[in-house]
Amino acid sequence: MDIKVIKGSILEVDADVIVNPANSKGVMGGGVAGVIRRFGGEEIEREAMSKAPIPVGEAVLTRAGRLNFKGVIHAPTMEEPAMPSSEEKVRKAVRAALTLADREGFKVIAFPGMGTGVGGVPKDVAARAMVEEIRSFEPSSLEKVILVDVDEEMVRAWERALGL
Repeated sequence: MDIKVIKGSILEVDADVIVNPANSKGVMGGGVAGVIRRFGGEEIEREAMSKAPIPVGEAVLTRAGRLNFKGVIHAPTMEEPAMPSSEEKVRKAVRAALTLADREGFKVIAFPGMGTGVGGVPKDVAARAMVEEIRSFEPSSLEKVILVDVDEEMVRAWERALGL
């Protein structure tokens, strides 16, 4: 699977589906979730909350509202809004998002840094976990993963994890 790293907004990538590092309640407060809700519409949050609770290690697909994607995958990195995350939760969230995207037949998925905002997972730890999970995943439909973040430090962490 092709892995591309981009510095920029997840809302502007050329992907079929984007990943929201969610909480189990589906509440889209701050960080990436807040940006997705603000630009995509509150219906994304309403649909995610209607599918809650979403256990860490599972993921749900919602419509993308006003965003130019086929959907938004909500993959919890924490149970409650704004609680600490961990490397293991990041791994489970990435695996769940990849599995769901592949099962739905998507070709290109975009991830922001997972668990690195309010979750507090160090960027290097999250980047390594994300890259290892992506590299070990065996897709049937997914062809490309875009790792995208506005945070330069996150972008550099992914590049280091990929050996670029």
